[in-house]
Amino acid sequence: VPRVWHGWLLAIQAISCGIIALLLIFCPMDESYKEIFEAAMVCLICPTATAAAVITGKLGGSASSLTTYTLLSNILAAIAVPLVFPLVEPHTDVTFGIAFLKILSKVFPLLLAPFFIALLFRYYIPRFHKFLLEYHTSAFYLWAIALTIVMGQTTRSLVNSTADVTVEMLIAFAGLVTCCLQFYFGKRIGSAYNDRISAGQALGQKNTVLAIWMAVTYLNPLSSVGPGSYVVWQNLFNSYQLWKKRRDEIKY
Repeated sequence: VPRVWHGWLLAIQAISCGIIALLLIFCPMDESYKEIFEAAMVCLICPTATAAAVITGKLGGSASSLTTYTLLSNILAAIAVPLVFPLVEPHTDVTFGIAFLKILSKVFPLLLAPFFIALLFRYYIPRFHKFLLEYHTSAFYLWAIALTIVMGQTTRSLVNSTADVTVEMLIAFAGLVTCCLQFYFGKRIGSAYNDRISAGQALGQKNTVLAIWMAVTYLNPLSSVGPGSYVVWQNLFNSYQLWKKRRDEIKY
């Protein structure tokens, strides 16, 4: 069920992405600076990671509320990216329809297909659905495996990159800034609606694999360093949150 804070977070994603896009379109700048802003724009409009529900559940938040926002944020990205990104980096061979279908093809196997399969199991194979619910904690370990793979791919791309190190560091710093801001504003807005953990993860934890693909496909490929570094920043923060929660549980 959609919540009020869902609307606020969607507005933050859309407006922040739009502001940076306007700067890139109407304010000529050096290519290096353009790549930094493009990286920030991708990190802002990127939808919530499907694995965010796992961390939210571990932290004591509402996984169902976050799952609803994950669907909404993916729809927003599928509409906004084809509209905005071609204006920033024009591609004559990419229309809105083609770009929309490309993004949908990336989102469907990771998000929509599992969602529809889960509904199928719940209503038509309830015994099997109940059986799977007994092993819901295994999702955390699947997330850990996926995280290891993504971190390895990110490290490899940075090591093999031929770009200027200073530019790469600035782009990575843009990823850090957007990560901190999104977790901060997500938690602040969530606090107002008694859903601090869910809102913080919803806005802060991103589907960085999709973000990297969007950057490489529609923008300057070097801007993909931004969401690549975002993998590190968001999971350092997630690790801290999990450690802090475990420490508090042991303490009390």
